[in-house]
Amino acid sequence: MTQTDDDTAMAARQIVSTLVPREAMKPLMMKSNGPAAVHLLAHLLLIGGLAYLVGSAQGHWLVWPAMFALGVVLTHLFAPQHECAHFSAFKTRRVNEVVASICGAVIMVPEIHFRYEHTKHHSYTNLVGQDSQYIPLPKSLFHYGWYLSGLPYWWGSLSGIAKRSLGRLSEEELGFIPVGERGTVIWEARAHAALYVSLALAMVWGWSAPVWYWLLPMLLGQPVMRFIRMTEHVGRPTLLNLLQNTRSTQVAWGWRFIAWNMNYHCEHHLAPTMPYHALPKLNRLVRDHIPVGRGYPAAHREIWRHVSRPG
Repeated sequence: MTQTDDDTAMAARQIVSTLVPREAMKPLMMKSNGPAAVHLLAHLLLIGGLAYLVGSAQGHWLVWPAMFALGVVLTHLFAPQHECAHFSAFKTRRVNEVVASICGAVIMVPEIHFRYEHTKHHSYTNLVGQDSQYIPLPKSLFHYGWYLSGLPYWWGSLSGIAKRSLGRLSEEELGFIPVGERGTVIWEARAHAALYVSLALAMVWGWSAPVWYWLLPMLLGQPVMRFIRMTEHVGRPTLLNLLQNTRSTQVAWGWRFIAWNMNYHCEHHLAPTMPYHALPKLNRLVRDHIPVGRGYPAAHREIWRHVSRPG
C-alpha cells in the first residue's frame, strides 16, 4: 500500500474506534466460508430460476420482463466479485480469487484490474481527479439518463479490455497497478478478450443461448445497477471524510440479498475488510453518525437537489 492508502486505512480505524467499542468490533471482523458459500449458492439458484423463466417465455412478450429480471440479478454478480476482491467474503483467499474472477468474467470486469482500481477508490473516495471509480454529479437530465443507460459503462469496460489486451495501460492505470502485476493484468485482459470474441463468433454462427441468457439480460439489467451505484457517493461531499463522502441506504431484504449488503456502503468504507454479512450489525452501531437514505429513490431525489441547485 502507498502512504495515502495507509493514511486512509488508519483514518477509518480511528473513526470506527471512536464509534464502536473494541470488544464489539472484534467479533464482526471474524471471517468464515459458510455464510458466503450459502449466499453464493442462493444467488446462483436465483439466476438459474430466472433463466428457466426466460426459456419458458420464448416466443412470448413475457420473455422481455424475464430477461430484465435475469439481467438485474446477473449484473449484481458485481456484488460477490466486490466482496471477494476485498478478500472478505470467504476466509480462504484462493476461494475469493476464483469466485471474483468468474463473476468478473460474466459481467466483463476483469478481477485483478478491478482489485487494484478499487483499492485506489478506497484511498481517494469521491475525490475528483483522484478516485479511480468516481461517478460525477450529472449536469443535466441528459447526462443523468446517459449514465443510467449503461452505455458509458459498456464502452469503458470493453475499450479498456481491448487496450490492455494490446499491452496499453493508461497513465492512471500505471499509477494504481504495481509494476510486478502489469503483465498479469495485460494477460488477464487478453483472456477476457478471447472469451468475448469467441462468444461473439458463436452468436454470429447461430448459437442463440448467449443472446437470450446473457447479452440481452445484461443490457437490460445494467441501468438498474447504474441506478444503485449512483446512490453510494454521488451527491455527497467531495472530501476525504468517510463520515461524509459515502451514503448508506435502507432497502428491502431482496435488494440487500442481491447486493450482498452493499447498501451499507458507508459502513463498508469504514471497515473495508469486514465480512459483508456483518455490515448490518455495524450499521446498528454507527447509523446515528453516518448519512443514511431511505430507499434508492430517496437517494436519487437528494442527488437531483444538487443538480438543480449546483454549488
